[in-house]
Amino acid sequence: MSRHLADKRKPSAGGRMRAFLRIEREGRATWHRPHTPSGANRLIQYLRIARGRTV
Repeated sequence: MSRHLADKRKPSAGGRMRAFLRIEREGRATWHRPHTPSGANRLIQYLRIARGRTV
């Protein structure tokens, strides 16, 4: 029995890996937010809610 057509893929040239590594190197801001103290953010949100702003 021979293999199915889907099992006879030609080896890739690594294009997906290259694209992933390029995004990882260049786009750090995409994956990682700048660090802000959570206490300050939480206080800002509590004050916003206390003032009656929901959005």
